[in-house]
Amino acid sequence: MVKITCFADEISKDLSEQLNVLEQEGLKYLELRGVWGKNVLQLDEAELGRVRTELDERGFRVSSIASPIGKYPVTDDFAPQLEALDRAAHAARFFGTPYIRVFSYHLPKEEPAEAYREEVLRRMKRLADEAERQGVILVLENDSNLYGTTDDRCLDIITHCDSKSLRSAFDPGNYVVNGIDPMAEAYPKLAFSVDYVHVKDARDHHFVPAGLGDGSLEQLLGELKSRGYDGFLSVEPHLKHYLPEASDPERVVTAIRALKDLLSRIGQTWE
Repeated sequence: MVKITCFADEISKDLSEQLNVLEQEGLKYLELRGVWGKNVLQLDEAELGRVRTELDERGFRVSSIASPIGKYPVTDDFAPQLEALDRAAHAARFFGTPYIRVFSYHLPKEEPAEAYREEVLRRMKRLADEAERQGVILVLENDSNLYGTTDDRCLDIITHCDSKSLRSAFDPGNYVVNGIDPMAEAYPKLAFSVDYVHVKDARDHHFVPAGLGDGSLEQLLGELKSRGYDGFLSVEPHLKHYLPEASDPERVVTAIRALKDLLSRIGQTWE
């Protein structure tokens, strides 16, 4: 049985509104990225407590801390990133999840990625080592305009760090928008490291509901089912271009239901 979770801040800035929509769709998990207009790493202790109280009262759990760690220029000072990891690890323990989403650093424009490979790998290894020390698991998203935008460079990071505390957050939609076939090219290389999945699909450089793009989402879900994957499928809608006239809650509901339909099609149960 897989677990459906969601980047709930795409619904609303208000936590109660986020939970109302997730509850309506039968979800009991959320990926904690933003609430009340703040990123999760900006919440103080009182605010973290308010979030946990409401989650506990309504029966919700946090699947991952969706931090912005690594979504910064590789030429910036690294020390603040280690401080951010401390805050993220504290939040992860506070909410009872091992997972923290991270990225792999913006590179200077018009310069080859290879010129910054050693610095990226050094930073990612430091983050992985610190995550292991703190008992958390970093899940690396293959987002755009970063060192780890491509499957080969994600693999480079994962194999270099060689850590149980740095795994892949596989995002098929992001691969599509960067010209990489997620199932023919990326998944065979990275399957061994996939501990988390972001549910995005894409077509013509825009995100669409799962199953309507070129991300081979049904094939991915089938592969995950065949290997006995029981982890999180995290819906990250990004559907403003696809549904320009819809409300934010309507876009998120559309994305969640598209995933449910695919799971039903392959006979995969979820919670």
